[in-house]
Amino acid sequence: MIQQSLVVISLDAMGSRDLDEHLDELPNLRRLVVTGTRVNKVRGIYPTLTYPSHTTIITGQYPAVHGVINNTKMQPQRQSPDWYWYQRAVKVPTLYDLVRQQHRKTAAFLWPVTAGSKITYNLAEIFPNRIWTNQVLVSLKASSPAFLLRMNQKFGHLRRGIQQPELDDFITACAADTIVHKKPALTLIHLVDMDSMRHRYGVRSAEAMAALKRLDARVGKLIDATIAAGTFATTNFAVLGDHYQINVDHMIHLNRAFAQRGWLTPTAKGTVRADWHVWAKSCDGSSYIYTRNFADKQSLQRLLEQTPGIERVITGQAAAKRGADPHCQFMVEAQSGYYFTDEAQRPATVESVDPASLGQPDRYHGVHGYDPDKPDYFTTLVLNGPAIKAHETIEEARLIDEAPTFAKLLNVQFPETLPGQVLTAALKEAQDGVQ
Repeated sequence: MIQQSLVVISLDAMGSRDLDEHLDELPNLRRLVVTGTRVNKVRGIYPTLTYPSHTTIITGQYPAVHGVINNTKMQPQRQSPDWYWYQRAVKVPTLYDLVRQQHRKTAAFLWPVTAGSKITYNLAEIFPNRIWTNQVLVSLKASSPAFLLRMNQKFGHLRRGIQQPELDDFITACAADTIVHKKPALTLIHLVDMDSMRHRYGVRSAEAMAALKRLDARVGKLIDATIAAGTFATTNFAVLGDHYQINVDHMIHLNRAFAQRGWLTPTAKGTVRADWHVWAKSCDGSSYIYTRNFADKQSLQRLLEQTPGIERVITGQAAAKRGADPHCQFMVEAQSGYYFTDEAQRPATVESVDPASLGQPDRYHGVHGYDPDKPDYFTTLVLNGPAIKAHETIEEARLIDEAPTFAKLLNVQFPETLPGQVLTAALKEAQDGVQ
């Protein structure tokens, strides 16, 4: 029996609506849908952020279990907190480690939370966050060094720093070249063009729709790479979104309200002093609320419930049951049109977003991070390949169902029972040796 490989292409911020309304304009995705299986609506995890979501996609676990509970870490004393770049933050087995244990090659291209991993060919997503380092040094440390240097030598001319759409062009070229010449068993590719455009210009903007068409062309190049490699007939493809986005026009600065009550002290640098008692850590469309040495939980809850733009307040226990950080005191959900920041020194707790500020840090036209049960907020999944049924549609699934399905396709098995399930309706037959 010939072993099959898997190429996972994450189109960051792709929603179900994108394929529902634009499939005829996307020839490569349309071909995969028509000759494969599409899951129309995929329910995300809470919070619906990129790093927790991508970690769920390759572990099958909720953030509370896999450990990546936000994009960025709890660092109130830092103006720019570190992201969860390094795999050491992941507390459970990953799909790529299971494949490596079978002595098969793996590759990853800007896949979140893979820095410092043992992926065979890895271009890690990371940026310099200390004044004494630079992009070259942090990338070399986090990635496969020799591989990164080769890819930069061959395709670095395509890049313009980390600007889009050039960065996705660079990543696509690197991934296609690796598929052709290295033939990995598992390839993970993270493309961010449309997510960037939605943050800056809005969810249904012309810029976002143009990015969607560029992403379709990149999918075509990756398919063509398997043809050039002679592996197309044994390659399964999974093209997926990690979350959708929602347009916003107002910001909620909870730390400003906490500072007014003396629960924390802002610094001139825009951070928070280390002796804080209540602190909000934004997830954009939702926010964690943490407390230390703080007894007046009722006043805190009342303040949260009375803040304009907050749709719902749930307890830390309820958040943990949803798969979010079990260490938060509360989790708050924004109404559509609102999002949270970490800022404490603002003129008001709730502010309109100044259109002139869009593109600056924490100033957005579209965001995610909301409750996955928000209306019309589903992402989607397309499967195609020798193990996948043609002309099949699955109406609904969950993000946690993707990892067990990918494990089945790769004939590997997670050591622990996962909360999700294999999407057997998409598979032609059970893969040998995997439960």
